[in-house]
Amino acid sequence: MIDQVKSELLVLLREKSVFHGDFVLSSGAHSKYYIDCKLTTFDSRGAWLVGEAMYNLIRQTERSLNCKVRGVGGLTMGADPISLSVGMMSHREDASEPLRTFSVRKAQKDHGQAKLIEGNFKEGDDVVVIDDVITKGESTLKAIQAVVQAGGKIAFVAALVDREEGGRAKIESLGYRVFPLFHKKDLLGLGEGSLEPKDQAK
Repeated sequence: MIDQVKSELLVLLREKSVFHGDFVLSSGAHSKYYIDCKLTTFDSRGAWLVGEAMYNLIRQTERSLNCKVRGVGGLTMGADPISLSVGMMSHREDASEPLRTFSVRKAQKDHGQAKLIEGNFKEGDDVVVIDDVITKGESTLKAIQAVVQAGGKIAFVAALVDREEGGRAKIESLGYRVFPLFHKKDLLGLGEGSLEPKDQAK
């Protein structure tokens, strides 16, 4: 069942989230392709598939690492729809103990409770930091830093797509395991002849 979900999600990502052209990335680098996962994660069917597939990835990894995950979240806004979809799926699977979901702001709120982390984060929780696309790893590391500073513990990182541009290695060099659902080659169809990338660099 989960293989079917992943296959359908991959088709949707290829259809909605992969673009070819000339792009400037957040790192300032240039690329001939761009992956915009939000077009899939904010799609109603896409959100359901993402929730199913990422929830399964998290639970499988949790078992393999022998840890207990309490919450999921990451830097707004790429992580937000994924985290919520995973949280909703966890409620469907076990309403007595669903995963808590949260969102890390890019800057601390300057009014009210002056939060950097919004939602249902609790100090002391073991959490999974979520990202939609890992490229250089900066967004993921910013979320990790916020969680650690707030008293959380990082169980591992789960990403929808690894662009394979050094971000995963950078994060793992700091001691955090990274588990992507898909890699760049999956979305670009490398080896299948369906989508040939025009550029390999970010």
